[in-house]
Order: sequence, then C-alpha cells, then structure tokens
Amino acid sequence: MYKLAAAFVLLAGPALATGLEIEIEGEGANGTVTVDLFDDIAPKHVEQISALAAAGQYDGVVFHRVIDGFMAQTGDVEHGRVGGDMRRAGTGGSDRPDLPAEFSDYNFDRGVIGMARAQDPDSANSQFFIMFEPGPFLNGQYTVVGQVTDGMDVVDAIKRGEGPNGAVIGQPDAMKKVTVTE
Repeated sequence: MYKLAAAFVLLAGPALATGLEIEIEGEGANGTVTVDLFDDIAPKHVEQISALAAAGQYDGVVFHRVIDGFMAQTGDVEHGRVGGDMRRAGTGGSDRPDLPAEFSDYNFDRGVIGMARAQDPDSANSQFFIMFEPGPFLNGQYTVVGQVTDGMDVVDAIKRGEGPNGAVIGQPDAMKKVTVTE
C-alpha cells in the first residue's frame, strides 16, 4: 500500500494546499502573479510565508535583488519596504524565527519559488526568490516552496538590478498586495 501511495505522489506531483496572489507594481512589472505553495515539500516554510502574507507583512515589500536570466528576490519585511532605505534591503527578515532547511529533490526550474537564506542552510526566514530560468546548481541547496502558475509575464517584467549582486538602483518594483488563497 505504501509503495503505491508513494508512486502516486511521484506521478501526481506535490500537493497544493494553499497559494498566493501577488499584485506587483512599479517601473517594470504591473500585474498579478498566482503561486501554488507546496506544503508537502516544505510545510514549515509554507506556513511561515502564509502567516506573513495573511498578516500583511509582504504588502509594500520591494524586489531588491533581480538578476537577469536568474531570479528576482523579495520578502525582506524588515528593511525592504517601499520608501525605506534600500541600502539595507535584503539584510533583514521578520519577527518570526529562522527555519531549518527543508531541502527536496524538486528542481529549480523557471517559475519555481525558493527561500533565500544566508550561508547557514537553516537561516531562511521571510525572503524568497522566483526563478526566471532553470538554476540546477540550486537543486538540493535551497528550499523549494512553490511554483508560479499564472503571471510569469509579470515576473519577466520585474525591474532588473545591476552588477553581479543584482541590486536594483532607484525605485524597485514591489509587491503591492499579497493575498493567501485556498
């Protein structure tokens, strides 16, 4: 019975319990991105993101690090707000604790959402990134939390950063409103 259930999970893919609807606005992107969250792959990370979104913590948070051909990073609810000091964006987290890694064999393909972290694998908190292109070098090294299911054209339009670290100069695009969906 167990082998059959495990085979079904592999064939059916990750269960999709909750999701996000992210309204993005700025100089580059304007529109809505729909995300399915994988609570069976990364339950602690999905719970954290969902709780932060439900509390409005992601509303008004910028995409502070955007590297063309790689990914767009956001989610610094401490220092990454519109109107804040963008020199500090990307250095903060939330008032919730950091999370232990929930690595999986799910690949970092286009549209996959992963948790940003420091060098310590158990340091993910509130920041996440959306892949523009596949990044197989991230597989098994970062926690996968979800997948964009609609609105990749909006993600593709996010204002790009400059230099090797992808820091966005001027006013970055932002998540105007993030809503938890069922």
